[in-house]
Amino acid sequence: MTKTEQLRFLLTELTEENPIYEGIRFPHSQEEQKRRLRSLMNVRPPKPVTKRFLEVQDAYLMEERGQKGVLSLSSLSPVEKGIYLWQGDITTLQVDAIVNAANSSLLGCFIPCHGCIDNAIHSAAGVQLRLECERIMERQGKEEATGRAKITKAYNLPCRFVLHTVGPIVQGTPTQEDRELLASCYRSCLALAAANGVESIAFCCISTGEFHFPRDLAARIAVDTVRAYLKDDNHNWKVIFNVFGDADASLYRSILKAD
Repeated sequence: MTKTEQLRFLLTELTEENPIYEGIRFPHSQEEQKRRLRSLMNVRPPKPVTKRFLEVQDAYLMEERGQKGVLSLSSLSPVEKGIYLWQGDITTLQVDAIVNAANSSLLGCFIPCHGCIDNAIHSAAGVQLRLECERIMERQGKEEATGRAKITKAYNLPCRFVLHTVGPIVQGTPTQEDRELLASCYRSCLALAAANGVESIAFCCISTGEFHFPRDLAARIAVDTVRAYLKDDNHNWKVIFNVFGDADASLYRSILKAD
């Protein structure tokens, strides 16, 4: 299938499976079609999907991945033993695992084309990720607790696994409990990663987006917690602090260089 044919097939499948989309017109440009597809995937509930849909979706997402490019860990240099800092799109990192700042449902972001990392990761991985998360949550029988972590496959991402952790939601000044819960997110991810044979792990800036944890304090907690964990653990860790914006890059750079 060509890219145009893939988009047409996927859009048709997603619109025909839900009666509320009856009569909807496809956008004309390919970029608009890609945005419509992402939106439909974002709002799609976790329910069975055909083998053919997955085949076409996976081919489409792998082509998208190729166009974005993939960055291997060997392209990065550590800033100190076992710790790296990299600014860019976490969905392009070819490492053992990346960390997703999830919400307590663990099902991903349902807001069409939202700018959060949860949305970006689910969109690049494919609908299988939400389906696996739903199976995990069904077995658990309750919402995910703050400070804990779960692991899933990565599907169409270049990493092997995705670690999902729920950070604290902050209203105003972070409490001591907020600080401890954020540190717990990092420790939980590292412990779960080690249990699954992960050696390279990329952390996003947990809780600093929609959950409003102050960025400077969050960065300090992240660095201190990871350093302490690596010091007490003889696992061959390679930990990447992944940042997207310039402000976060400056924060982490100043903390890592100053200490």
